[in-house]
Amino acid sequence: MPTFMTVQECFDVISADNPLELDGIELIHLQGWVRTNRSNNHIGFIELNDGTSFRNVQCVYEFSLTDYATVQSYNTGTAISVVGLLKITPENKQPFEIVCQSIQLEGACDSTYPLQKKRHSFEYLREIAHLRVRSNTFSAVFRVRSLLSMAIHEFFQNQGFIYVHTPIITGNDAEGAGEVFRVESDSFAKKNDHFFGKDASLTVSGQLHAEAFALAFRDVYTFGPTFRAENSNTTRHASEFWMIEPEIAFADLDDNMNLIEDMVTYCVNYILVNAQHEMKFFNDMIDKTVLDRLHRLLESEFVRMTYTEAIEHLLKADVKFDYPVSWGMDLQAEHERYICEVVVQGPVFLTNYPKEIKAFYMRLNDDQKTVAACDLLVPGVGELVGGSQREERLDYLESAMERFHIEKSGLEWYLDLRRYGGVKHAGFGLGFERFLMYITGMQNIRDVVPFARTPKNLDY
Repeated sequence: MPTFMTVQECFDVISADNPLELDGIELIHLQGWVRTNRSNNHIGFIELNDGTSFRNVQCVYEFSLTDYATVQSYNTGTAISVVGLLKITPENKQPFEIVCQSIQLEGACDSTYPLQKKRHSFEYLREIAHLRVRSNTFSAVFRVRSLLSMAIHEFFQNQGFIYVHTPIITGNDAEGAGEVFRVESDSFAKKNDHFFGKDASLTVSGQLHAEAFALAFRDVYTFGPTFRAENSNTTRHASEFWMIEPEIAFADLDDNMNLIEDMVTYCVNYILVNAQHEMKFFNDMIDKTVLDRLHRLLESEFVRMTYTEAIEHLLKADVKFDYPVSWGMDLQAEHERYICEVVVQGPVFLTNYPKEIKAFYMRLNDDQKTVAACDLLVPGVGELVGGSQREERLDYLESAMERFHIEKSGLEWYLDLRRYGGVKHAGFGLGFERFLMYITGMQNIRDVVPFARTPKNLDY
């Protein structure tokens, strides 16, 4: 009776201490999809993948196989079951192969199958998003996406953080930007009424609700979908994306930066250890600097520099920037990359930004001009993480809301957090897809999201 195994289990078995003991002995049963099928009049070779491993397994079938001619005709994409002997092949590129005794058709694949053994452009593959996950690139992308998600949860859970599921439908705009998707019931809209009794929208951030939990559990994090209604078609913007947003009580800006550094380095190291084949693929086929860049990040000191010091460096730079530099401006990607790639030549936290360009909830510094905010800039990307110490002083928070013209109505509960045992606390936001792009070298956010939601695009 053959032993059912996955492709990954096959690789695990042959990497054991004495794999040669299995040579020609272990009769196994595999199921998967044909990636390639080539043959002549005597022998054929199928590259089989079942989704459990980035790597394919080579299945060899000989002319003596029943239905040899039929197996020859199986197209790329065909689903099959294979029973055969696991044979160690140290002399070949692959460490082992399956010598087939039988091959059974599980699901035929039409000749119009749009994925063939050739390079397809990312633009073309976006048009067949339901099939692109079967290609090498997107197999690697979404395997790493899964592992990165696990790394994030492991990091916070190992430190005792509470995972909070914050609302997707909300009555407030955490950023105060107003670019939100409105949520309403059709039947209520026809009556010019609100389902929730007030304006509701899809959330742009779970931060405000996470703060409420941090002031009960001390250390919490959210990790879920967020939505922005910006009519932007850049390679870095999507209408639906995921955010990691921790909040820590009894903590200041330095504590916050320490947490950011620890999380980023933990996750990068986790991927380098657990996705070695995928990362080699990205380094070979997508961005030949990926592995060097990530290893440099792990070896680097995370420098800390104030916004004012950064402006001084930019004003002295022998570079003509597209956006003129002045104190009080919101730094652009060209400025951020110059600071981390030229001035620091590594990761850098910029701190203490002008209060006018940051959100209302950030703690006002003693100079009355800046707030206790931080952005982590990394080479190759610029801003990766943004965070701040939150304003825990009720009167200061109310003044900031007045300055930003933010109504207290609907946010009374947020002010209550300062009235009832409020303490200093801090947090940050990390765009999950932006982090994934940084790790893999992929250049378009549409290529790290399973089914991208962007303006004029809702095909799936």
